[in-house]
Amino acid sequence: MNSRKPLVIGIAGGSGSGKTSVTHAIYDVFKEHSVVVIEQDYYYKDQSHLVFEERLATNYDHPLAFDTDLLIQHVGRLLERETIEKPVYDYSLHTRSDETVVIEPQDVIILEGILVLEDERLRELMDIKLFVDTDADLRIIRRIMRDINERGRTIESVIDQYMSVVRPMHNQFIEPTKRYADIIIPEGGQNEVAIDLMVTKIKTILESGTKL
Repeated sequence: MNSRKPLVIGIAGGSGSGKTSVTHAIYDVFKEHSVVVIEQDYYYKDQSHLVFEERLATNYDHPLAFDTDLLIQHVGRLLERETIEKPVYDYSLHTRSDETVVIEPQDVIILEGILVLEDERLRELMDIKLFVDTDADLRIIRRIMRDINERGRTIESVIDQYMSVVRPMHNQFIEPTKRYADIIIPEGGQNEVAIDLMVTKIKTILESGTKL
């Protein structure tokens, strides 16, 4: 199988949509085989040239926040069966860490992130494009629970950020990428039927050596 071009799956969706749950569900099926997950969040741009106050103003939901050129370069190298050093983002300092994570080439590459379908160059590298589509009320509830429980934020700050940045960026940049998806999965990781169908399709592709 190593002589064959890896299968690239893109999984997009808004914050709190459940795309990470879909990613994990697919990964768990193939984890005993040859699969790697590349999270778009690791590819936020380095901001070490900015003072800390300027870093705090970063809009992480805008396409320009990502080093998409580097992500495309890394996916291309993985497709050539070459090892990469995935960057690590330090959210406490709001810039890229000096550390990297060595990623070996695998037969299945899952790209997961809010805007992985936004750039045409990245889409062209994908064999399967998924969009996890979840109602806005569920997404904001999940985001509130996550940010309060895992990041120690107040409900007021989460709602303020959602209304001023997350929601408008979702409507402007994330939601429009739905039209590029081969498959739209409603309700994220809760949609076991859609995930089972996706897993079956991937297995068929891997066994036959064909692509969509």
